Amino acid sequence: MDINTRIAQRLRDLRTARGYSLETLAERSGVSRSNISLIERGQSSPTAAVLDKLAIGLSVALASFFEDSSDSDHGAAPSPLIRAADQPQWQDPASGYVRRRLSPPAPSPLQLVQVVFPPGQRVSLDSAVHDADIHQQVWLIEGRMDLTVGETTWALAAGDCLAMQLNQPIVFHNPGAQHARYVVALTTLPFAPTARRKP
Repeated sequence: MDINTRIAQRLRDLRTARGYSLETLAERSGVSRSNISLIERGQSSPTAAVLDKLAIGLSVALASFFEDSSDSDHGAAPSPLIRAADQPQWQDPASGYVRRRLSPPAPSPLQLVQVVFPPGQRVSLDSAVHDADIHQQVWLIEGRMDLTVGETTWALAAGDCLAMQLNQPIVFHNPGAQHARYVVALTTLPFAPTARRKP
């Protein structure tokens, strides 16, 4: 299954599982009904910013769109191993950054992703998933990255690792002249509505 087909299927599955119509998801995400329909039919390649809006509307992590449920659909137990050649890659049409899903199909509370980010590019994500408690760490392997989490900007050099919660806007920016490469680890914790901070 190619990556755009996987995204289309996952979007349909997630929307159906929540009982959302196209109109409902459009209202929750700010993405037009027609655009959602095109993505679900595999006729449009969404940018990272659009996927982020859809993820927020569905109360899931953006990484959820790259999961593969085909093994469980066919009755086979998801494998705990994924070979490097089988790790799905996706390229953001807007910035050109390349995202590789490292985690195998077997269920796990932890997901690993590798990103190669082009020089000079910037991606702004809302990342405020209000109905989920998602934590993320970014470990920079090569190059430089500026990460703005909320109102704080962190300048990362190779070897640095930054932890954050996906409850506020995040801006990824490569200020260097070379590609940056980093690994993202993220996990979703059980959501406790009573634990939410009051505004």
